[in-house]
Amino acid sequence: MENLKQSTSHPRGLYVLFFTEMWERFGYYLMLGIFSLYMLDSVQNGGMGFSATKKSDIYGTYLGLVYLTPFIGGLLADRILGYRRSIIIGALLMAAGYLGMALPGETAFYIALLLIILGNGFFKPNISTLVGNLYNKPENQHKKDAGYNIFYMGINIGAFVCNFVAAYMRINYGWGYAFAAAGVGMLIGLTWFILGMKHVKDVDIIKPTTKEDLPLKKILATVFIPVIIFGMLGWIIPGNIFGSNSNDAFLIGCMPVVFYYISLWYRASQSDKRPLAALLTVMGCVVVFWAIFHQNGDALTVWAKDYTDRKMPAAVANVATKANMAQTVNYDASINYSNEEFDAYLTALKKEKDSLFNAGNKAAADDMAKTIAIRGNSREYFANLPANERPAQGKDLKLISTELFQSINPFWVIVLTPFVVGVFGFLRRRGKEPSTPAKIAIGLFITALSALVMVAAVKSVNTSTDKASALWLWASYGVITIGELCLSPMGLSLVSKLSPPRLTSLMMGGWFLSTSIGNKLSGILSGLWESYTDKSKFFLTNFLIVIVPTIALFLLLRWLNNVMREKGVK
Repeated sequence: MENLKQSTSHPRGLYVLFFTEMWERFGYYLMLGIFSLYMLDSVQNGGMGFSATKKSDIYGTYLGLVYLTPFIGGLLADRILGYRRSIIIGALLMAAGYLGMALPGETAFYIALLLIILGNGFFKPNISTLVGNLYNKPENQHKKDAGYNIFYMGINIGAFVCNFVAAYMRINYGWGYAFAAAGVGMLIGLTWFILGMKHVKDVDIIKPTTKEDLPLKKILATVFIPVIIFGMLGWIIPGNIFGSNSNDAFLIGCMPVVFYYISLWYRASQSDKRPLAALLTVMGCVVVFWAIFHQNGDALTVWAKDYTDRKMPAAVANVATKANMAQTVNYDASINYSNEEFDAYLTALKKEKDSLFNAGNKAAADDMAKTIAIRGNSREYFANLPANERPAQGKDLKLISTELFQSINPFWVIVLTPFVVGVFGFLRRRGKEPSTPAKIAIGLFITALSALVMVAAVKSVNTSTDKASALWLWASYGVITIGELCLSPMGLSLVSKLSPPRLTSLMMGGWFLSTSIGNKLSGILSGLWESYTDKSKFFLTNFLIVIVPTIALFLLLRWLNNVMREKGVK
């Protein structure tokens, strides 16, 4: 009976890491859920007042860097710090960053982002590595995929709850309090980890280096100094190869890191070459997954805000209003909400505000600025709302807060994880479970289908005069969530299975490098949103971007499965 219990239960350390990651992701996704909205909102409303182009540029760069720093975080954990110490350092830096986002001003904004980026580098690869290490014992190895799926569900519980907290804090207290809530969540997660880290002590092992490993000083000289040099060159190159200075700096700056990972394969022993080649191949293919998936915080957030019917049913509106969770817009029938005429109307209001300010009437100018902000927010919703669906003159309309749509994906993860785990468990018991690389290929294909759902969403209405049903977002997120469950936790599992033991955390950093590049591409793609008059073509482009590497991965499956068998894993 004891042996049966040993073989079916998960290590206690998993639940320590589960709740630590849940709270960390609560803070991370709370911040990310309101990030684009905060940058677009006017300064008068407490936002940054950035243009749509600048917003997408910063969004993509932030998401890219936040997953690029795990490279150095994984390296330092492997060689010097250990995993537990790295996690604590990362959590403290991220908490400081989220709290810093609550401070006003552009300087505080960029410093806070830097702290979050650095903190994630120490935290993210190392908690994932600890999860894998828990399953290195022979009696636990067959449960590794299931363990990562459980861990992944913890991520999404935090990601689901956080947006309701964000909406409540933003509507009632402002942007700053919403960001501060993210910092509090991170501190709760850190406290839980410190109290329970005795359960992961045995798997926190600094691995000895071998002759194949580059010394840390040489890595700094051959990788990080070139990253800085390449990044600076990308910034100053005349013209923009990838659309902006920051895009050029990021993507060109990544080249030395990519070359470093290729050099790991080149210098590896013969027994390690094929597993490393398989890992690098899969990492290259899944870049496109993240390029599409992380548009949820940018292009799909804009779709939810401007093109989705967000009206609350009366019964829901009453409850949401009492709970201070409803977004309110006010309708003025005397205003023409079409783009050209409304722009002229806002321009006239801004001139009036400037005149009041120049005349020394600052209080009246501030009131006018608030009016401009309110009118601007109303315009975004009423511009393509049919006349017969608008409220009466001067009446309010209660809307679902845009950031709540960010909870659809984690909702589906929570609901569908037991189903996906159950299906793979059913197939495993019959000897028909797909290999880990096959699951990743299936996940990519399903992700491509989610883009086609959004093509259908655009085609369902005339987006210039009407709004699409919110059910389209539910459907698209549901489809991509199935793809995510097949791909993302399986990717972490694949790294743990195929990496040489001394390079496990570093290769976790490589997985997050592919995520980083994909995230930056998501910002580049989202930055093209305004250039597509027909939004269906935007989503069709997404489909084509995903389907090409999907086909390539299916063609390589036989080779990848052979490598898995040679390694003695499935």
